Amino acid sequence: MVTKIQRKLLNGLHLNTKIQCENEAGEPVDWFIIYKLPTYKIGEVGSGVDYMYLDPSLETWQLSKFMINTSQGAIGNTLSQLYSKAINKSSSSAYALYNDSPPVLKYLRGYGHTKGVLLFDLYQGFWLSHSIPHFPSFPEMGYLYPSSGKVNGQTALCVSLHYDQFLHITQHLVYLFPRLYNCSVPSAFATKLPQLAQLCAGHRPEALSDKKMDQLVSLQGEMFFTFAKSERFVDDIYTGWVAQVLNVNLLVETWQRQGHDLPSNCSLPNHVMNIKRIRLPGSVPFHSKYDHSKWCISWAYQKHLTCLGDLNREVFQMWRGGGLLCSYNTLIYKAFRQVVDWYIGC
Repeated sequence: MVTKIQRKLLNGLHLNTKIQCENEAGEPVDWFIIYKLPTYKIGEVGSGVDYMYLDPSLETWQLSKFMINTSQGAIGNTLSQLYSKAINKSSSSAYALYNDSPPVLKYLRGYGHTKGVLLFDLYQGFWLSHSIPHFPSFPEMGYLYPSSGKVNGQTALCVSLHYDQFLHITQHLVYLFPRLYNCSVPSAFATKLPQLAQLCAGHRPEALSDKKMDQLVSLQGEMFFTFAKSERFVDDIYTGWVAQVLNVNLLVETWQRQGHDLPSNCSLPNHVMNIKRIRLPGSVPFHSKYDHSKWCISWAYQKHLTCLGDLNREVFQMWRGGGLLCSYNTLIYKAFRQVVDWYIGC
């Protein structure tokens, strides 16, 4: 059987195909979100590889017919562009894989708590921000999903972007100081993106402050904005920054280990409340202790704020670099708001 990658190579399509996020059918899409279900749900043990899918063409979450540990589906289709040797070995594209817990390699302290993938050429590309440790695999290994990623719930957000937006993303990464475990920044990109080239070489560019907000625009004009904090901003990103600067009460879903977790905070003008139980459409609910995703939404429906990102509400992560990718998209907000089954209020 001819695989998708082989078919593209045989047809020479990779030389002309535009790099961007791909949906469940392998078609270009402006953005997508996946919510991987955990193995342990209330009264049920699942496969740990099922996931829900959302993109601009859908009204709400759809259970994928694919499994996340196969190369089929939105993430597999999107990463196939990276894993194809025609792009992987080309000087006409740049890529970066980062994860504080990378595949194969040992864990090292000092890096930001952040995970993601960049792939782009001089025209456009994608940014895949996710919460999955030990993922994705090195390009030469092909698509591999780690067994450790089955137990807990996970989220991933992919956004398609014009080339000029990757300057903003690079500056975002400077604050986070991600562990880039595999990357390529050819000379055609290094001039405009010197900080990315420095990160790829293992150096840390200087950040101008301890935190930074910025704005991104997708290929189709969808507005996103980013929060990036370095380890010098010693505070919970949700309580000490996002809720206060956006003047909004937040419901936050993050992985909280017992004894390290931060309680719901109602002491500041804008409150931050921990979500404790999730119920995705058509799925058995599950507790936050089995959810490794990191996201927040506005408590008030009229705000329609949703953020996905890197940091847990834990004591030690107040001292870690990390960030959030946020949107006021009503579709995204409603999809996340409906899954909140129980939270600890004020």
